[in-house]
Amino acid sequence: MPLAGQKRKRTSSENILPTPQAKHPYLSGNFAPIQQTLPLTKCTFMGRIPEELADGEYVRNGSNPVSNEDLGRDAHWFDGDGMLSGVSFTKDKATGEVQPDFVNQFVLTDLYLNTVSSPRLRVPILPSIATLVNPVASFIYVTLRILRTILLVILSHLPGSKHPIKKISVANTHVLYHDGRALATCESGPPIRIQLPGLETVGWYDGASAEGEPAKETEDKESVLGQDGGLISFMREWTTAHPKVDPNTKEMIMFHSSFAPPFVQYSIIPQTAQVESGVQNGDASGKILNAAVPGVKSAKMMHDFGVSREHTIIMDLPLSLDPINSLKGLPPVSYDSSRPSRFGVFPRRKPKQVKWFETDASCIFHTANSWDEADSSGQTATVNMLACRLTSATLIFAAGNIAPPVEKREKAVAIAKKRMPFFSKYDQDAEQTYFEQSTALESPCEEKEPLLHIAKADREDDYDDLFNEDQCRLYYYQFDLRSGSINYQWALSSIPFEFPSVRPDLEMSAARYIYGCSTTTTNFGSALGKATKIDALVKIDATALITRGRTTPPRSVTGVVDSRSMAQVLESNDPHDPIQVFQMPEGWYAQEPRFVPASSNASEDDGYLLFYAFDESQLDSNGDVPTDSSPLRAKSELWIVDAQGMKDIVARVKLPQRVPYGLHGTWFSAEQIKEQRPVDCIRTTAKAMEGKGEGWWMSTRDQLERMLG
Repeated sequence: MPLAGQKRKRTSSENILPTPQAKHPYLSGNFAPIQQTLPLTKCTFMGRIPEELADGEYVRNGSNPVSNEDLGRDAHWFDGDGMLSGVSFTKDKATGEVQPDFVNQFVLTDLYLNTVSSPRLRVPILPSIATLVNPVASFIYVTLRILRTILLVILSHLPGSKHPIKKISVANTHVLYHDGRALATCESGPPIRIQLPGLETVGWYDGASAEGEPAKETEDKESVLGQDGGLISFMREWTTAHPKVDPNTKEMIMFHSSFAPPFVQYSIIPQTAQVESGVQNGDASGKILNAAVPGVKSAKMMHDFGVSREHTIIMDLPLSLDPINSLKGLPPVSYDSSRPSRFGVFPRRKPKQVKWFETDASCIFHTANSWDEADSSGQTATVNMLACRLTSATLIFAAGNIAPPVEKREKAVAIAKKRMPFFSKYDQDAEQTYFEQSTALESPCEEKEPLLHIAKADREDDYDDLFNEDQCRLYYYQFDLRSGSINYQWALSSIPFEFPSVRPDLEMSAARYIYGCSTTTTNFGSALGKATKIDALVKIDATALITRGRTTPPRSVTGVVDSRSMAQVLESNDPHDPIQVFQMPEGWYAQEPRFVPASSNASEDDGYLLFYAFDESQLDSNGDVPTDSSPLRAKSELWIVDAQGMKDIVARVKLPQRVPYGLHGTWFSAEQIKEQRPVDCIRTTAKAMEGKGEGWWMSTRDQLERMLG
């Protein structure tokens, strides 16, 4: 029998404080890093393990600083070495029973191996993102942190180093599967291959092969990422943490964002068989590496993008990531709400044919799904995208325990007239922007809610308003390829929504259901002041809400189709409600869920959501976790929830240790694990942990490491 999920009413949290706080919220509680790693270890469980999970594995990636004493200063949730936490489900061929096993491993990147071999370093090798986003950090301080990193990289290549730093990625963000390889990803480098189910690190993937794989027999040298980049070839390897793998063609689509023009490049890596076929036949199914995407004029913080069956959507948002900003008196990471959001749409294999659509400023870190719609002649007329749209960049600052800079309304400037008009649905010929309208009118704009809430933080309490007004909602965009306008752009629901996903085999098509995370506090903005915690999983019937929105469109980009609050959604007893919520029991918090289809395949939502859960009653009176060596050490669970009803817990797997709150995960099927490519060798820490040699040079190295701290 399924275990019934508990459903309790909960009031909005009133004790969440604005950042910064004395104790870093993203380094305490279950956000705190864990140092113990375990091989595959048997777990007990309650309930029923679905047959569909047999011989598959759920793996989630996340940042987990491996060492360094000075983590309390300039630390950020996105910093830290990649740690993979997985639950493998092994089927006993004799009994037919499915046994869950837990495993967690650090991703053995160059930075990780160099760090464990250099115990004298007190501060992580890479500058913290908190340093880059801090509006009060001086140009000299930021420059010194960058120079320190450069010196440590150089030192790693000199005699006496146990492991040279060739790539600066920490591989701590996401994990996916393509062409026989499981890959861990992060924006600051190429993907790195890992081996399932033990999560061992194999080596860097260059678009052709991975380190640690057997050498190919062919004499023809295959092209690799960044090979024509010259002195900045390392920068051309930087790959989005969210590559997309087409469930039909199996090709992997990626973009690369860097500090030098062209600021965005684009790659498509088919399966090996497709590459060989494309080369032999001279067709268009072969590999594309580092093709420039024209139209991006500066370095940007780009995390995700949209991919449909025929088109790709690049997001050029007013969130910059550019070291040159320091010379302008700005932090390297800067958000400018006076500038537009730009969406570049192009045929999948023709980035030079990009068409740019402009609209109001926003931040988008994750897309949920993209799909094409054809006209009566069968030609693609519009490209649709669902994405989690934020009204500010608050998350970037709050995750580093930094109060966000306060933007004054009077500093906003008019945006170029080619930008999409604010009332685009009703007046496609209008040329005034929101800011131009609000300046020209004596009375406020007659919107139910303003486009952008800008706090006038003349006193400390005003930061509360800034957090409370920050929004993160699931938005629908429709890009018209013929008219060059955005037909629709509004939120499907007013409730907070992030970390979206769909049923894997329906990605890049018009999937009906979107799964994601939410909170029962007022909004994600409130939660950001303390730390983003997920106490509700949400299933949205996107088809129903899009249909409703097209029939009665919200008035503007700030409008919503379903304006109910989370409390009102939770009170609903309608079995056909387009928004369904699985609410965590009091004190329990979830992580990003992943959908696994049921074998019956009766409907799109027939399947299970897998995610890690943590009971915060295990924290002490100070909100900290007991030490790993304590007999009272905290532990997490893996929950399996029925995705159709969003009410029943099918099984709860008891893990031998806790899993810190992290980022993105993936379900690897039994077929994918079985079809992994062969491996010659894997990375280990053996050499990095060896004792250091003696002599004047080794003494000099030690002194240099102490000086660099």
